[in-house]
Amino acid sequence: MISSTKIEEIIAAKIESDGYYIVDVTVKPGNKIVVHVDSDSGVPVEYCVSLSRLIESSLDRDVEDFELEVSSPGIGYPFKVKQQYYKSIGKDVEVLTSTGLKITGELSSLSESSFVVKEKKKVKIEGKKRKELQIIEHTFNFSEVKAVKEVLKF
Repeated sequence: MISSTKIEEIIAAKIESDGYYIVDVTVKPGNKIVVHVDSDSGVPVEYCVSLSRLIESSLDRDVEDFELEVSSPGIGYPFKVKQQYYKSIGKDVEVLTSTGLKITGELSSLSESSFVVKEKKKVKIEGKKRKELQIIEHTFNFSEVKAVKEVLKF
């Protein structure tokens, strides 16, 4: 079976020199290879094609047959690497904590071990009849979240 490490070794130098980064490489049963790459400015289809050709030319189908898919992760795909967090600062994200709590808000900052999401929420204030819109800052450690993904607002 083809290993994800081997695929990463094949594409690592090209991706780094071109200003992209590897988000995820998986090899599923039946040798289905799925490669997700990204950059701060997105990934053109032509670049995915060039990576696909590089991988194809480095593997021998006569020795081991495989199926190959190279793409950018897409909007609904959970973040896997810190570069995705940096790219999404100032954008709306959905955080699913390990306890099952879902919070949606703007990713405002991040550090080596945590990140901050600003949630806009209407809150009942004592002594007032109506709820008021407030911004609540939530700080999450990377270890306490199951998934974080970008959210599109219409």
